[in-house]
Amino acid sequence: MEYRVNYDPLADALYIRVKDGDIVDSVEVREDLIVDFDKNGEVIGIEVINFSKSKTDVGELFMKGIEILVKP
Repeated sequence: MEYRVNYDPLADALYIRVKDGDIVDSVEVREDLIVDFDKNGEVIGIEVINFSKSKTDVGELFMKGIEILVKP
């Protein structure tokens, strides 16, 4: 799987696109993390807000899988 990663230094936001598709829903998982979903409820992207100060471990997201953040 190929991820696309973009960082906007002005917004201090990191966006990781997991797969192509239209975003139909977004969920704020934590105050610094937003997960985007497609029509099938699959994760298609995540945004880390205030990335330079965030406690989100991006490496852990990739190791454990992004879906683990939003599954009970």
